[in-house]
Amino acid sequence: MASSASRSTSSLSARRAVPSTADVVIVGGGVMGASIAFHLAEAGVRDIVVVERGELAGGSSGKPIGGVRAQFSDPLNIELGHRSLRAFRDFPRRPGADIGLDTVGYLFLLTDPVQAADFEAAVRTQNALGVPSRMIGPPQARALCPYLSTDGLVAAAHSPADGHARPALVVRGYARAAARTGTVFATRTAVTGMDVTGDRVTAVHTDRGPVSCSTVVCAAGAWSARIGAMAGVELPVRPLRRQLAFTAPLVPAAPRIPFTIDFASSAYFHNSDDGLLLGLADPAQAEGFDTTWTPGWLELFREVARRRAPALAEMETSGGWAGLYEITPDHNALIGRSAAPVNFLYATGFSGHGFLQAPAVGEIVRDLYLERRPRVDVGPLGAERFHAGAASRPEAHVV
Repeated sequence: MASSASRSTSSLSARRAVPSTADVVIVGGGVMGASIAFHLAEAGVRDIVVVERGELAGGSSGKPIGGVRAQFSDPLNIELGHRSLRAFRDFPRRPGADIGLDTVGYLFLLTDPVQAADFEAAVRTQNALGVPSRMIGPPQARALCPYLSTDGLVAAAHSPADGHARPALVVRGYARAAARTGTVFATRTAVTGMDVTGDRVTAVHTDRGPVSCSTVVCAAGAWSARIGAMAGVELPVRPLRRQLAFTAPLVPAAPRIPFTIDFASSAYFHNSDDGLLLGLADPAQAEGFDTTWTPGWLELFREVARRRAPALAEMETSGGWAGLYEITPDHNALIGRSAAPVNFLYATGFSGHGFLQAPAVGEIVRDLYLERRPRVDVGPLGAERFHAGAASRPEAHVV
């Protein structure tokens, strides 16, 4: 017999009729689209359709484990991460779901004095915004993560409030709560175009028929440039493959460790079920929508591990996963309302930070739709910043 959770998930993913009208059409059924749908529905918006070309959490949001943190360099990202962390901790109550949250902390390993100085400045900013991060020395870092070799380490940055959770469980939790108030999740449904009349989008076309609407929200992740173009909105989002791998079950079990990142190389690892998850950004990776997992990529991780965490370099692996980052020129998100069409909102381009910022961004898009002031000012994250001569504010803590 199927569990109630699996029955609920199946009902959300069932291929049902696409409504011909809606107040809000959200394009994208990942964590961002689900969060936006939940927050709108919670605020009393009842005529919402989420259009997803595959299944819910079928894109980057389906990754096995997602980090959650507030350790950033940009105050805006710190606020978004910090606010979202509070929402993740409260998730069993609101909307009401277990998301596998494990508050193990984040540990950034620093091998250069300039890196350390930059992180020290960021920690001061984080502390001023309520984040309990701190700078620590190599011996303290090794005490937190026994796999480490401290050779070459200058310092580390640690926040015990960070950790990781299960993105697919977050998507389902938000989606089930939104569906209870009538939100329709149109899965296996592709957006094929939009009608724009004057300064408004009047309809979203899908391969299962058109949906007349009052507002469109683009939460399409790596595919957002295509969706924006349908409405005449430029969203400078590009897809980039990222890969990760899992160790075989470890005996004895791995110690409980922070989400540990060798900042210079981007190599990271943390607990995952009965083993470890291993990841690294390949600097030679070409942009594109290819999500083929290539085991040869693992040698890049092992090369770093031989220096930083030697035991990991020899661990047997048992498969892996590839997904897409949605990157922007400054590695900051695009959040806002377009100047034209005026009823086109967007939340995309998170450059690897979408999952961890999704609760806060869901609140913000809700407020933008309701035309009230968001609690976090995301004006600097408008897509027009790349053409308006705005000062660059790149995020330094990109993994």
